[in-house]
Amino acid sequence: MASNLIGLDIGTSSVKVCQLKETKRGFQLMNYGMIPLPPEAIVDGSIMNSSAVSDAVRELVESQRIKAKEAAVSVSGNSVILRKINLPVMTREELDESIKWEAEQYIPFDINDVFIDTAILNDHNDQGQMDVLLVAAKKDMINDYTEVVRGAGIEATVVDVDSFAVQNAFEVNYDLPMGETVALINVGASVVNINVIQSRVSAFTRDIHQGGNQYTDELQKQLNVSYDEAEELKIGGRGNEADSVVPQEVERVMQQVSESIANDVQRSLDFYGATSADATIHRIYLSGGCAKVPALGRTIENKTGVPIEELDPFRQVDCTAKGLDPEFLANQGPMAAVSLGLALRCSDSD
Repeated sequence: MASNLIGLDIGTSSVKVCQLKETKRGFQLMNYGMIPLPPEAIVDGSIMNSSAVSDAVRELVESQRIKAKEAAVSVSGNSVILRKINLPVMTREELDESIKWEAEQYIPFDINDVFIDTAILNDHNDQGQMDVLLVAAKKDMINDYTEVVRGAGIEATVVDVDSFAVQNAFEVNYDLPMGETVALINVGASVVNINVIQSRVSAFTRDIHQGGNQYTDELQKQLNVSYDEAEELKIGGRGNEADSVVPQEVERVMQQVSESIANDVQRSLDFYGATSADATIHRIYLSGGCAKVPALGRTIENKTGVPIEELDPFRQVDCTAKGLDPEFLANQGPMAAVSLGLALRCSDSD
């Protein structure tokens, strides 16, 4: 793995960068940093302010003194389609030739407007067919992301999906026994990515169009506070006008939004359970900016009845390199999952 490749997580509310080095004993963290984005620079996965995003990427990379000129980025949301499909058993070459025609029935976009990729999950299932994961992403969105990275002087050589970046981070840090099933739930500002891993293979994926912005919006609306205050209250702060905000009211709003997100998560996992022969999920790992919201993890655990814990992307990673701040890394924790997973993906392009 080349250490000059970086993982660049361009999210709705912030940009995160991660750089790893592979050693004989595993992976060593060389750089990790985060910078917030202006409100509405990215809305529902669509880049609305390209120059602001490019400037943030450039500033972040320069502040970390990263010299890399190549990166892996990821996407999710309405413009990304993930489908597990069954096809007759065929070779990789035959699949590559036929997938464009097979994909048309599963994709609600013009086939000429999307990039398509596939992964063979099982080359011979119980029905005598093969299980294939189909990934399609709209070309204009991919081009928007690669262009803002290029605007910062970096080339996006790998484009991944948020769900699978989190899976990479999970797999390098946790041992999942064969036969066990876990759900990786990544709660970003505008999208919740769900990825159910069964016997180390992705068995079910779904994006829910909710997220951390809902907490901010509801706090602003119901408590009549500013955007910045709502952001601070969301993560446990008190804001500048602490005397005018009743803690119980903050908790009520946080619980209300958590219930809404947890209900959608439960419905998704129930759907997985209804369509899977072995539906028992043994544990849920929570990542993303909202993993730190106590009400959310607690509510998902109560709704699903499944034990939940924060995903630690640095659990098996050597974080002793000079210049790293252990307190900052501990605080970032689950928010770093996508960028670290992308930094691991970079090795695919070597």
